[in-house]
Amino acid sequence: MTYVVNEACIKCKYMDCVEVCPVDCFYEGENMLVIHPDECIDCGVCEPECPAEAIVPDSESSAEKWLEINREYAGSWPNITRKGPAPDDADKWKDVADKFTQHFSPNPAKR
Repeated sequence: MTYVVNEACIKCKYMDCVEVCPVDCFYEGENMLVIHPDECIDCGVCEPECPAEAIVPDSESSAEKWLEINREYAGSWPNITRKGPAPDDADKWKDVADKFTQHFSPNPAKR
């Protein structure tokens, strides 16, 4: 089992999860984070830290699509090891559904 980030993170990107990850397996895109599934040690400490509830175990039925997305973008986005600022409008996007098709960006974060 591993954990994955799903579309609830899109345009929220709170990053509370990054601070608690013992193996630094988070990667940062322009408007969301992903977990590298081969680096995740399945400890689960990140899941309760996410205010958007965007982190789920890959054993959930909805996680299959997100496992592949996490794997793909963890291979090209920069690794992040420290919490950065959330977008100013993150709270506005927190409970918005179906963000992937309209708001997902394949671009890496710019830091």
